[in-house]
Amino acid sequence: MERRTVLKALAGLPLFSWFAVSGCTASGVQPAAVVLPTRWVRPGKPGWPSPAQWAALGQSVGGRLVQVQSAFTACEPDASSAACTDLFQNLLDPFYIDRSVNLTQTLGWTGAFTSESSAYAVLAASSAGVAAAVNFAREHNVRLVVKGGGHSYLGTSNAPDSLLIWTRPNMAAVEVLDSFVPQGAARLVKPEPAVSVGAGAIWMDAYNAVTTVAGRYVQGGGCTTVGVGGLTQGGGFGSFSKGFGTAAANLLEAEVVTADGAVRIVNAFQDADLFWALKGGGGGTFGVVTRFTLRTHELPEYFGAAGATISASSDTAYQALVEQMISFYQQSLFNPHWGEQITFGPGSQISVAMAFQGLTQAQAEQTWAPFFDWVKARPADYTLTGQEVAAIPAQDYWNAAFFELYAPEDIVPDDLPGAPKDYYYWKSDASEVAAFWSAYQSTWLSQQLLDPEHQPALVDALMHASQYWSVTLHCNKGLAGGAADAVAWTADTAMNPAVLDAFALVIAATCQQAVYPGIPGHEPNTAQGQQQAQAITAAMAPIKALREQPASYFNETDYFQADWQTAFWGGHYARLLQVKNRYDPGGLFLVHHGVGTGT
Repeated sequence: MERRTVLKALAGLPLFSWFAVSGCTASGVQPAAVVLPTRWVRPGKPGWPSPAQWAALGQSVGGRLVQVQSAFTACEPDASSAACTDLFQNLLDPFYIDRSVNLTQTLGWTGAFTSESSAYAVLAASSAGVAAAVNFAREHNVRLVVKGGGHSYLGTSNAPDSLLIWTRPNMAAVEVLDSFVPQGAARLVKPEPAVSVGAGAIWMDAYNAVTTVAGRYVQGGGCTTVGVGGLTQGGGFGSFSKGFGTAAANLLEAEVVTADGAVRIVNAFQDADLFWALKGGGGGTFGVVTRFTLRTHELPEYFGAAGATISASSDTAYQALVEQMISFYQQSLFNPHWGEQITFGPGSQISVAMAFQGLTQAQAEQTWAPFFDWVKARPADYTLTGQEVAAIPAQDYWNAAFFELYAPEDIVPDDLPGAPKDYYYWKSDASEVAAFWSAYQSTWLSQQLLDPEHQPALVDALMHASQYWSVTLHCNKGLAGGAADAVAWTADTAMNPAVLDAFALVIAATCQQAVYPGIPGHEPNTAQGQQQAQAITAAMAPIKALREQPASYFNETDYFQADWQTAFWGGHYARLLQVKNRYDPGGLFLVHHGVGTGT
C-alpha cells in the first residue's frame, strides 16, 4: 500500500487510541473459608526475619533480593525540591512506573487505600526463585504480594511491610509456538498454534511477537502496558473479545507456584480445578503464575475503528438520539465484528469510539451509514463532529514503526534509557497513569435489554445516568453476540456466568493523577473525590437497577463493591472457594476481595 493511500485512509487515526481506555455471596451451601493469619509480622516486631534470614533468602534467589525504599522519600524533607518535582513528573510516564520496584500504576483510592511499597522484593527470574520466596513468606508469616505490570485498580499488587515477588524485570520472555499440546494431553487433543508468555510480560511484548512479527492474533488487553498475568487471571478483555473471547478463555496451560512451594504445570488434564480457577478467579489468589500459554488465532486482514460525537439540542432530541443509538447497535453492531465504547454524556451527548475486526473500511463505512445519515438529516436537532471510519492492516495494529510513520500523534514511545524500540503506549491512556481513584463502578447488562420491548427501560436508565456523570458501554466486555467459539471458551472459565449473557459492561469512573497523601502540594483533593464518587453512584443507580443481582468485572470494579462474591463470580464462588481451600489452606495469598478472604 502506498503511503499516500494509507494517509488518506487514516485521516482520523486518533480513533485507534480511543479504545485502549477503560485507561465489590453466592447462594447455596459453601465450604468453610480458609483460615487467615490474624496478624502478619511487621518490621521491628517479634518474628520479623533477621538480617541473616533475609540474606539467606537473597542467596537462594541468586542475589535478586532487594530492600525497597518508598519512591516518595525523594520528597522528604522538602516537597518543593527538584527531586520531588522530577518524581511527580515521572509518575505520568507508565514506563517509568513499569520499571520501578516501589511503584504501581494506581497510587490509591479515596477513602480506601494508598499504594505503599514493600519492605523487600525478589526480582524473580525463575519458578525456583518464586518458590523460594513463597516458602520464605509462609515459614516466616510475612505478607506476600505479587506484581507483574502493576495495573491493579484495587491495589492487589502492593502492600506495606510485605515481601514482593516482582516478575516484570526478568520473566518477560515470549515464545511463539506453531504447534502446542498441553502436558498430559498427548493423543487427547489436536496440536494448535499458541504463545508462551512469561509472567512479567506486558501485552506490548505479546503483541509484538505474535501479531507484528508472526502475523497471528492473541487475545489480550487494550492498554499496551498492562501485565499479561493480572489481566488473564482476572478474565481479560480486549477490543475484539466478541470475536475471540477473553484472555482467560484462551489460556491453554500455566506454570504456577502454589502456597506449598510446589511448581505445577496445570491445564485441563492436570490439576484441572486449579487451572479453571486461574481462568478468571483473580490474580494473586491461588498461587504465583510464572508462565502462561495462550492459543493464537488466524489474523484478520484488517482491524479498524469508527468514531463520532453527536450533541443534541434538547432533551427531546437527546432521547430520540439514545433510542436510535441503542436500536442501531442491536441491529448492526451486536455481532463478533464490533467492540469498544459508546459513551452517554456529559450532557445531551453521545461519543462513539468503536473498534472492528474482519471488515474492510468500505464495509465498516456501509455499516455506519444509516446511523450517520439519520443524524445528518436532522441538523436542527444534532451537531455531528469527528465522524471517522478507518481500517489498517491488522499486522500493523501494534507496530510502532507504522504509527511513528503515519500517526505519531496517537502514541507515546518509551524514551527511557535502554527502552525497546518497539515500546509505546496509546496517548489516550495517559489519563489513567498514576491514578488516585475517586470512584470506579461497573455492571454487566443483559442482552435481553436490547430486545425491542426492553429497550425503553435501557434508554431511560442511560438518560437518567448521564444527568449525573458520563457512563460508557464497553461493548467488547460482554460475550453476548459473540462468535460461538468465543462464547464456549469463556463459558469454561471462572468468571461470573453473567458475562455470557451480557452485551456490554457499563463503566463510570474518575481519578486524580499524580497525587499522593502527605506530600505538600501534591495531595489528593479528598472533598472533590468524595463529591465525584457520589455523582457516579447516582449515575450508576438506574443502570444497576436493570439487574436483579449484582454482576461486576473483577479487574475493573468498585473497591467498595457490595456482595462482591456474587458480583464477581456468581454461582462459581463456592467452587472457587473449594479450590482455594485445597491449594492455599493457610491463606498465604491475600488480596482485597479475593476468593476466601472475607474482606
